[in-house]
This record gives sequence, C-alpha cells and structure tokens, in this order.
Amino acid sequence: MPNRKDELAERRFAKLVDQVKAMMVACLKPEYRGFYGQLILARDAMDELGDVAEVRQAARAAGRQLGWRVRTHVTDDGTVIVIDDRDPPQEVRELAAHRSADAVSAVLARAQAEARMLRTSAPIPLPTRPPGPGVDL
Repeated sequence: MPNRKDELAERRFAKLVDQVKAMMVACLKPEYRGFYGQLILARDAMDELGDVAEVRQAARAAGRQLGWRVRTHVTDDGTVIVIDDRDPPQEVRELAAHRSADAVSAVLARAQAEARMLRTSAPIPLPTRPPGPGVDL
C-alpha cells in the first residue's frame, strides 16, 4: 500500500511542474518555433513556488515535457534562471540574430538621440566683454 505522504508529495510536485511549464510556455515567442525559451523567476515568484532545489527539479521535468534541454542557474539574490539550451535550426538562429541586431540598433539610436537633445538643450552662456576702462557695469 503506497504511503499517503508520498502520494501527496508526488501530486504537489506534479502541480509545481505544471505551474513552471505554463510559465515556460508563456515566455516563448511563436516565431522562434519553441526555441530560445527562457524563464526568470525573481525572488517574489520563488517565494510563492517554494524551495529552490525543488523548483529547479520541476523546471527540468517541465523542460523534458517540452523537449527542451534545460539549464538552470541561481543568482546570489535567489533568482532562478531557466533556459532552453538546444541548438535551434538555422532559420530560427538567423531570425533571432536579426531581431537582436534590430534591438541593439534601436537602443543605440535612442541613446544618440538623447545625447543630441542634451547637447542642443544645454543653455549656452552669452558672451560677455570684460569691463574696459571708462565702462561702468
């Protein structure tokens, strides 16, 4: 006869796997066809989900269900990072590379525009003549 405590633990873990899996799927971009998955669980999310080791184990189980090759990392502040480490097909890699290049270009253009605005909006001091003889100021 199975132990009731084990059954409860198994059901609880299965529920955790389902929760983590749903979050992993929600983070996917459809255009990448299931590749480049990543999930970042900040401290507040981890407080709700539970023990770090158990969440990492659940992420690996969820990843297997999704066909991911899961890698997890825990930061010093307790954030858990889950990534899909599979090698995507060439067309997905190219699309992701173009999207990344576009994002970097947009950031650089915005920074240049802000720098230009700061330079042109800075007050320009009016030229002053040094007082000469016979000039009262």
